[in-house]
Amino acid sequence: MLVHICCAVDSHYFLQKLRSQFPDERLIGFFYDPNIHPYSEYQLRLLDVKRSCKMLDIELIEGEYDTAGWLEAVRGLENEPEKGARCSVCFDNRFEITAKKANELGEKIFTSTLLTSPKKSLTQLKNSGDALAKLFELEFIAPDYRSKQGTQEQNILAKQDKLYRQDYCGCLFGLTKQREYQDKLTDELLSPISKQVQPESIEDRLQIYEKRWELEEQNKTYTIRKERFLNWRLLRGYVTHANKVIPSHFLPYSTLKKGYSRGKITWNGDKGYFDRDEIIFITLGYYNSLAGTNYESVQKLVFDPPSFDDEVRLRQNIILNLYNLNTIIIIDSILNGKFEIVCDSKIYQDTKEILC
Repeated sequence: MLVHICCAVDSHYFLQKLRSQFPDERLIGFFYDPNIHPYSEYQLRLLDVKRSCKMLDIELIEGEYDTAGWLEAVRGLENEPEKGARCSVCFDNRFEITAKKANELGEKIFTSTLLTSPKKSLTQLKNSGDALAKLFELEFIAPDYRSKQGTQEQNILAKQDKLYRQDYCGCLFGLTKQREYQDKLTDELLSPISKQVQPESIEDRLQIYEKRWELEEQNKTYTIRKERFLNWRLLRGYVTHANKVIPSHFLPYSTLKKGYSRGKITWNGDKGYFDRDEIIFITLGYYNSLAGTNYESVQKLVFDPPSFDDEVRLRQNIILNLYNLNTIIIIDSILNGKFEIVCDSKIYQDTKEILC
């Protein structure tokens, strides 16, 4: 039996129930989810599914990450609500590929772990599966493992086996609507050009769960716990001098009340103080001396900075007040004259996982 898999939280429970109900069937997992965005989130969910299938001794096949094909399939349905027409097309898209894979493997039955997701419509899923089963001369089975406290059992099992618990279906359109409703920043879709790993970003979570895999391979004990903290994202930031944008690097937790300022710098050695909005400039040489780095230019710093935590510690060497939110900008060398600064950033309460 070929089992389409959407995520480990659903599949870990579904596969065990399926094995119990169909003990004579050899189960093969098929991870085909081009709807998951961004790609780092796809990697994270695949990593967790691999771990789950290893724990359950189930073969896993990864399908193509055909994002372009999926986006074309749902074109025009971007504003549909959850369980609406976009979801039907999404199910059809994934189930069709699953049915084709089942034929390729010589399997006569297919199903999907989406059936156990409490956010999906069983009727919608069954209609899609049945239609494609008829088209490809297969059997689609749609067991209901949610009822009789099944969803509660699923959540208990996910917690017990320390599975990654995502908080959106995977689709960027569903995510955008969800974050708009929650009045939250869609930071899952934000990634700096520097590729610096931001706190509680998907890349940050991916590093945690990759490390978890390593610890388990080494039979080492660990704990994943959560903590509340103040998060920060720079949406846009640049400096203009003499009507030209100059290379500049903004340290974490830089904020500007109105997002824009204009004025002059008074320099005291390699540190400069703007004449308004509590903005601080430092030269690249001063940055290197504080950070123990040897960047040749700010442009190189921008595209390959130290870690986020290292830069937070560096910030605290510049301003001792831990609660300070001044904009701190690094430029190549001392410059005089008029400057224009744009710093559009967001600070917000957040929760992150800690591996210890």
